[in-house]
Order: sequence, then C-alpha cells, then structure tokens
Amino acid sequence: MDTEYAIKAAALNDEFRRSRNGVTITRGVQALDYLLELLDEVVRFNDFTESNDPYGEHDFSKITWCGQVVFWKIDYYDQRLSYGEDPLSPDCRRVLTVMLASEY
Repeated sequence: MDTEYAIKAAALNDEFRRSRNGVTITRGVQALDYLLELLDEVVRFNDFTESNDPYGEHDFSKITWCGQVVFWKIDYYDQRLSYGEDPLSPDCRRVLTVMLASEY
C-alpha cells in the first residue's frame, strides 16, 4: 500500500462524505427507520481500522443500524461517468452509496 497515496485519497473521501453530495440510497435503506440519523452516522463515521479499511482510503465501511448491517462505499468515475477514475485525479467524480449488506 502506498501510504502517501492512501492518506491523500482518505482526506478527499472524508471531505466528500462530509459534504453530503452525491449520495445514493438503496431501496432497502430507504425503508429503514431514522434515515436522516443514519446518514448523519455515515457522515460522522471515523472508526477506520485495518479490518474495515485495509487500503486506508476511507472508501468503504459498515455500521449496524436498527438491527441491520449497512454498508457504505465510495465509487470513482470520470467526467463521462465511466467507472474507475483515479481518486486523486482532479476530474474524479465520487458517488457515495449507502446500502443494506444484503443488497451488496
């Protein structure tokens, strides 16, 4: 793992996640109680460990909400919305998806 790369990617991903822009919520998550509070929890999440963030980029994790395991992940796209843009590229567009683990 390139530590400098991971640190830069993590900072950009944290900033994006906290902005609340570009969030996609699956149908399963939409049906959960206290949806706004769940999104607040995703935004505030900071319990990254080797087991839930092995690359150190802060682009995926899980939480338990109302008895359900919820995943959130950040995907990277280019300006044409083609998947796989470099997270450090100034042209990178991020999408944050919040989903039930069973929907993954």
